[in-house]
Amino acid sequence: MERLKTQTIAQKERAILVGVAFNGRNELDEELDELAALADTAGANVIGVLTQTRKDVDPAYFIGRGKAEELARMCAELGADLVIFNHDLTPAQARNLEKLLNVRVIDRTELILDIFAKRARTKQAMLQVELAQLQYQLPRLRRMWQHLSRLGGGIGTRGPGETQLEVDQRRAKKRIADLQRQLQEIQRQTTTRVQSRKEKELFTIALVGYTNVGKSTLMNALTGANVFVEDRLFATLDATTRVLFLPDGHKVLLTDTIGFIRNLPPHLITSFHATLEEVRTADLLLHVVDVSHGGMDEHIRVVEETLQEVGAGDKPTIIVLNKADKLPSDWDKQALLRRYPNAVLVSALTGEGIEDLKKRIQEEFERMRVVNVHARIALWAQNLIAFVYRNGVVINITYDTDWVTLDAEMERPFAERLQKQAEEMMAGEVILS
Repeated sequence: MERLKTQTIAQKERAILVGVAFNGRNELDEELDELAALADTAGANVIGVLTQTRKDVDPAYFIGRGKAEELARMCAELGADLVIFNHDLTPAQARNLEKLLNVRVIDRTELILDIFAKRARTKQAMLQVELAQLQYQLPRLRRMWQHLSRLGGGIGTRGPGETQLEVDQRRAKKRIADLQRQLQEIQRQTTTRVQSRKEKELFTIALVGYTNVGKSTLMNALTGANVFVEDRLFATLDATTRVLFLPDGHKVLLTDTIGFIRNLPPHLITSFHATLEEVRTADLLLHVVDVSHGGMDEHIRVVEETLQEVGAGDKPTIIVLNKADKLPSDWDKQALLRRYPNAVLVSALTGEGIEDLKKRIQEEFERMRVVNVHARIALWAQNLIAFVYRNGVVINITYDTDWVTLDAEMERPFAERLQKQAEEMMAGEVILS
């Protein structure tokens, strides 16, 4: 089974990055910068970059024989022991390249899977990553043995090769089924937990965004939590939930989630279904953006597309332009906000704009959940009056001999429950506006 696992990149391996621009694409520099950050997160030391412009993929070497030979010379001159492609390679391409280059070759998906494997801390994250790795490797496992068929059917060649392939496939499929069963149980528990929150009428907010935009730092700034923070890609793999108190005292739940990235391997999206449940079921999303990053518009696009893919594309959203402290002092911040009218400019690190963000959350909360309640309740129905105090904010209250008249603000689900109970108990009248 060891052959099915992505090998962990040793710390400080000397790596060369390879990127190809197809059909005049102009995002290659930014993509390679991101690949370099991924390599650094995995523990590699980038010592060189090779680029090429092509119309289509070379079936044997991806970059063509001539460019592959140039890469081989580059590896020898720089003393590289790892080559990382910014594209997915077929097993045949990877095998041909490794034979020619005499160094290990991995693609972007393998690199991301390796990072996830290193970052996983909880049982859930470990199961999710292992499942994604196996699902990625299984179709490649079949092709990995195809070269044996060219050796002929003699003793010691095709038969044993086919047997070993069948054994590996069976083990992999059995493990995948086992992991899926375990993750389905976790998914059931997650769904139960989320449903419990809904039954308690708790308002939920999810932090989403491109990887390394400061979501965890923002969560700490908003809630006073002590969530793990590191200036690396994919520092957070597990959903973490904390209580956030709004300016008027209402309590809501804020969840920090996994960061997205362009071309996120689909196996990872599938495997992290339970984690992303927190995003799908949230009442409000805070889409965190690194405002100091030159590719922020592309990052916004990637996140919006990923949200659409996981079924959360239509959620009410506030754009949070984070890392304002990194902007030049003469930056026209008002022009930036006019460009993104639904945005709040903050620095989670320094605290700039955090109170403004809380006010915006309060506004969305009120728009979506808070209603004005005018109630005339029988004095004997003290349980209903206590319900208002427990679950709302009383603005005004007066007593007479038999009745209590009050004005309050309540989340709509609580207000509707109060209205229904008052009607069923024939204890008065509740008007919502």
